[in-house]
Amino acid sequence: MTKPIIVFDLDGTLVETAPDLLDSLNHCLRHLKLREVDPAEVRNYVGNGARVMIERACEAHGHRLGPDELEDVFQIFLEHYRANMPGRSYPFPGVIQAIEAFQGADYLAAVCTNKLEGLSRRLLEGLRIDHYFSAICGADTFAHRKPDPRHLLATIAMAGGDPERCVMVGDSRTDIDTAKNAGIPVVAVDFGYTDQPVHMFGPSKVISHFDELTVELAERLIQSVRSETA
Repeated sequence: MTKPIIVFDLDGTLVETAPDLLDSLNHCLRHLKLREVDPAEVRNYVGNGARVMIERACEAHGHRLGPDELEDVFQIFLEHYRANMPGRSYPFPGVIQAIEAFQGADYLAAVCTNKLEGLSRRLLEGLRIDHYFSAICGADTFAHRKPDPRHLLATIAMAGGDPERCVMVGDSRTDIDTAKNAGIPVVAVDFGYTDQPVHMFGPSKVISHFDELTVELAERLIQSVRSETA
């Protein structure tokens, strides 16, 4: 029997990974002899996987990568990032307590991210929080990735969750569009990685701390979607 489920994006939502993404990105930029980026700047490039992050940073520096060069730099990034995990990354304040509260209410939890699955698992294992999740699905887990709603729906199915009793939690337009396209309510955190305020993308709810993410809120959002589609 399927259960209600809460699905989290990873970078900028579940875990503060910006310091380590920044270190590995700057490692690549030094290799290319380009200017390094600062902590505030890197948040504008994150959200669609490492390749897109590298492309965005290089384009901002006036250097457009061809396909072969991008792949080479991506491999440099992966080598550096893997070697330093979990590094300075940490779960955002209150998120573990929120997950535990949901699981106490018989909800499942899962991760749906555009980070590679292997890196996602290694990070969550390194932080010793992987056991909270019934499924950890990355950009390469399925044939589709966010904002394609099939990425989210397949994650829910893999976890054993009910898509009609689901809430997505994310930090970017990609997450919000994914959930909307799947007909699932979405809570957006306003402290994540995006170059525009998340309220502009029309999430179901915006929160500033995970103590605002409650089972009661999730139930209200799920019921609201049901009422609209009834």
